[in-house]
Amino acid sequence: MEREGSFWLPPQSSTTAHEIDALFYFIIIVSVIIQIGVTYYMVKYAWKYRRRSHADRPVDVHPNKWLEISWVVIPSLLVFVVFFWGFKAFVSAGIAPDNAYQIHVTGKKWLWEFEYPNGTTSVEDLYVPVGEPIELIMTSTDVLHSFFVPEFRVKHDAIPNRYTTVWFEVKEEGTYQVLCTEYCGTAHSEMYAYVHAVDRGTFNEWLRTGGGNDNLPLNELGASLYDKAGCQTCHSVDGVSGTGPTWQGLWQAARPGSEEGVADANYIRTSIVNPNAYITEGYEGIMPAYPNLTDRDINGLIAYIREINGDWTAADSAAAAAPADSLAAPADSLATPDAEPAE
Repeated sequence: MEREGSFWLPPQSSTTAHEIDALFYFIIIVSVIIQIGVTYYMVKYAWKYRRRSHADRPVDVHPNKWLEISWVVIPSLLVFVVFFWGFKAFVSAGIAPDNAYQIHVTGKKWLWEFEYPNGTTSVEDLYVPVGEPIELIMTSTDVLHSFFVPEFRVKHDAIPNRYTTVWFEVKEEGTYQVLCTEYCGTAHSEMYAYVHAVDRGTFNEWLRTGGGNDNLPLNELGASLYDKAGCQTCHSVDGVSGTGPTWQGLWQAARPGSEEGVADANYIRTSIVNPNAYITEGYEGIMPAYPNLTDRDINGLIAYIREINGDWTAADSAAAAAPADSLAAPADSLATPDAEPAE
């Protein structure tokens, strides 16, 4: 494989990349040859037929029909070659093999969400088995997005209210970056994900564990989801304001209009499940809902918010280290230990 890439293109990491590259280099080489030829004769004849004195008079030049035919026929042939070559590559990249493994992809401001046939979902991390064709069935929940993996030579739009498909087959294990190449708003440049190409055994284990988070303590699960669910796209943890409010200082902060008037566990849970229930002053209601997050996932995010705000105690850490079955508690149980029960 062309692991080192080239001056023009990144490494070829899919089974169809070579088709795109071959056409690209053909166009580049032919264009350079034509450019050199045109430039050479332009300079040559500009010098040969330059005006040498004021007495010079132009001489009638009779057309050469073979020359005129050649500069019509040759470019036309080149255009046909590029068209049919490109069409073949387009069809090859657009029609997935019958045995392709299907993954649903949803683009939304500003993250990529992936859903597998067994119901496992992930955000910003696409796991695929090496050496097997993968078909992506894509859509968008808001505006146009475009799914692009440079090493695969795969680029296709995700369009609201309709499905588009593209496929690829990764040649060897590795991690490859996904970019959005359709301007989609404020955080467009931060809308990226990663394709993790792994062996079939690792992939099956990842699917079995629902993304590999089954045994993480709640606060660590929340820290993992902060990246994997795309929370970092809009919310910082260092006090810097972004598209959404920072999580630093959020826990127990005043939130007029909420049930308790503060950002407690119930407020955070509601804000995740129904983002438009409470809109923080100074921000727009553009956060999408996350229906695929489990109760444990939401509890993990709440625990992580508590941790970064200094409210995660040693007792909480000990409880979080308990077996996963004991951690699927409702959000109310994640309130601070000394909090009074609600009347």
